Amino acid sequence: MAKQSNEQVSITRSDVEHVAMLARLALTPDEVGEFAEQLTAILGHATDISSLDLDGVPTTAHPLPVTNVLREDVIGPSLDRDEVLAAAPSAEEGRFRVPRIMGEA
Repeated sequence: MAKQSNEQVSITRSDVEHVAMLARLALTPDEVGEFAEQLTAILGHATDISSLDLDGVPTTAHPLPVTNVLREDVIGPSLDRDEVLAAAPSAEEGRFRVPRIMGEA
């Protein structure tokens, strides 16, 4: 990575080629150049944001206030157990029977 005069980081073609090799990505020469330009622009935006005076600005995880919408647990009508188990491929002792996926308990 090369730094430009105003502390902005520039991603070089060799940086992109190195990361592509580590990620086992086959990139064409045109893609390498395109990604180098795009990544340099992204880092430029990050530099612009980091240079803002944000004293007194509260940190946020979302631009809008977010609250959980919860409801009370209410018991309601449900399916009949015997009817559901009758439609199951396999049932045993009032439960669905499924193949064992772990060793003995």
